[in-house]
Amino acid sequence: MPMFPLGSVLLPRMPLSLRLFEPRYLLMLQHVLAQDVPEFGVVLIERGREVGGGDSRFRTGTVARIAQVAMGDDAVALTAIGTRRIVIDRWLDDDPWPRAEVSELPELSVVGSGEALASTGLRVRRSLARAAEFGEADWPADVELSEDPEIAAWQLAGVAPISTIDRYELLAAATLADLLEGLDRALEHADAVREAPAPGGALEAELAELLGDAVGEDEGDAGDADGEPDDDPDADPDPGGAPRAG
Repeated sequence: MPMFPLGSVLLPRMPLSLRLFEPRYLLMLQHVLAQDVPEFGVVLIERGREVGGGDSRFRTGTVARIAQVAMGDDAVALTAIGTRRIVIDRWLDDDPWPRAEVSELPELSVVGSGEALASTGLRVRRSLARAAEFGEADWPADVELSEDPEIAAWQLAGVAPISTIDRYELLAAATLADLLEGLDRALEHADAVREAPAPGGALEAELAELLGDAVGEDEGDAGDADGEPDDDPDADPDPGGAPRAG
């Protein structure tokens, strides 16, 4: 199967937008569009970059089906939708483009998932609303979801404001219950990180307090430790008063 390694995770039922300009991927696109069903696989890059090759890749991915292609002056804009999950059995030569032998993962069972789905859905929406206050939300809190439980679960996992690696771990869920439980844990972690004080905030506050105390001590040090004026014979007896006579 033609493969596209990315720095982000594509989940089933989630949209994917790409801008293709590398010759190898333009050739791959031409090949894919010639097929009866224009599909390719997407996997997360473990180490390396999207451009240039030579990257290391995770094994679990998603099949993307092309929905729209638009030609530009220097690149091709592509829109696809995630469909089914796959596992890489063996990577083939990247010439002329990345390819792999894959196996499909089964769909998730939705039996008895209604209550958990509703609870996780509310939590995702609350987290999206809170993330929006920090400018970190890619989706609105009132995003519309499918009425199909499995599709809605994947959509929740796709729009939730969680880390890339947490989203990847959800991709390998064995059951819908596992997916929702994993999403709840990822949201709990993401919310805790988001609400945590900024790094160095407590240290800066403590340092400012110490400096303030030091300044206060200097300003109040008008005499000896016993509070009496210093007995310095050379001291000016009237430093702030009227000028002294000759």
